[in-house]
Amino acid sequence: MPRIRHAAQHIPDVLLGPRFQEKGGNRFELLVDAIQFYPAMLAAINNARHYILFEQYIMSSGHVADRFIEALAAAVERGVEVYVQLDHFGIRHLAESDRERMQQCGIRLAFFNPAYFPHIRRGLPRNHRKLIIVDGQVCFTGGYCISNEYDPTAASEAPAWHDVVVRIEGPVIADWQELFSENWQELTGQPPELPDIVTPSVAGIQTGMVTTSRPRRPKGLKRMFIRHVRNSHKRVWIATAYFVPSRKILRMLRRAVSRSVDVRLLLPGSINDHPAVRFAGCRYYHYLLRHGVRIFEFQPRFMHAKVYLCDDWASVGSCNMDRWNLHWNLEANQEVHDTGFAASVASLFETDFGYSHEVTLSEWLRRPWHERLREWLWGHADLWLERFSILDRSR
Repeated sequence: MPRIRHAAQHIPDVLLGPRFQEKGGNRFELLVDAIQFYPAMLAAINNARHYILFEQYIMSSGHVADRFIEALAAAVERGVEVYVQLDHFGIRHLAESDRERMQQCGIRLAFFNPAYFPHIRRGLPRNHRKLIIVDGQVCFTGGYCISNEYDPTAASEAPAWHDVVVRIEGPVIADWQELFSENWQELTGQPPELPDIVTPSVAGIQTGMVTTSRPRRPKGLKRMFIRHVRNSHKRVWIATAYFVPSRKILRMLRRAVSRSVDVRLLLPGSINDHPAVRFAGCRYYHYLLRHGVRIFEFQPRFMHAKVYLCDDWASVGSCNMDRWNLHWNLEANQEVHDTGFAASVASLFETDFGYSHEVTLSEWLRRPWHERLREWLWGHADLWLERFSILDRSR
């Protein structure tokens, strides 16, 4: 029976990986909603011949998790090496029986940073990345989770969450694999045993780069986003489930509008899983609307995607535009610099804008007092959390 190992309290630099460079020869495909990305992921797992690397923040018991556990277990039976990394906090709704089932069938398990009540601060860093790699030939990343909340066939009154995944083929998979392997070695003390013969091959003509963010060092993803906002000429479109931006990002968006760049935010509306975070983010609406940023709130269901588009540069992955998560989480996005892929991302945005309510400045100024009160309360809670993060960085 394989051992289950947990992360050490300290997170060294080796865990976080190097700064990756752009690589050509890739093929990227945008998959929208679980109706597209779950079947593609399961098909790749079912076709695995050598190994599967599986990394996830939230995995909750239910029929969706059952399908993935059964597919991974079947892969083990075929002789495939299966490595699964799960965040200890993110799997709080994964039944102990499901954990034991994975362990007993031969899946190699590791849990990131166990969080217990007496050690809350030590448990704040979380692994928020979402990743599946099969045989070094195909990779999936995005904002998705393994949960019934994504499945439109689930017996639930709430509509399925809206999310986006990018399917990856090509040399850039080697960087994703390096991230996974470094984290696995930190969790278990040994790197995953992967065959040398399986290497990512040239799959297309698109250029891409993996970008990451580190707990207490939120520079990589944020720096790349700001760089592309500064250099934008036509559009800056942002889809994020949680919008609590830094002052620097707010300034960059304002300056982009002053250069006649089309700046838009696609955010969740009243349907969301963390209303407090939404109200904290609403604190910035007046500033943004006053400076010409257009804000669209998605109406049909919870908008959980993390997608960024600046002209012909796109970034899709696990990272929200939320300074708390940027400070405390392991995050990773796939950047793509390609006109064809950017066109598919822009088409997705246009469709989602059509299902959204655009918030105007005049409407925002007329909102009722109880909404203003909630924004004030959660906005001040956000300020306290920001001061806590600044004090933590100073230590």
